[in-house]
Amino acid sequence: MFARLFEKQAKRAFSSSSKQMIHHPFKEGVYSNIPFKVHNRKIPYAIPHITFFALGFIIPVVAVVIQQRRAGII
Repeated sequence: MFARLFEKQAKRAFSSSSKQMIHHPFKEGVYSNIPFKVHNRKIPYAIPHITFFALGFIIPVVAVVIQQRRAGII
């Protein structure tokens, strides 16, 4: 019973070839599935990447320091 069930699932039932099925105009391949450019950029990718994560770390630390100064702890 289970053998026939798995046999049906494993069988490919495409009615056309894989080349004919692809009908979208998007590029395929490495780095084409992300929403930003990695290569051939005016600004290297590392600069906005490091800036984004640095701000995400620095802003809460600065907020804590300000609050502790107001409270008289520092």
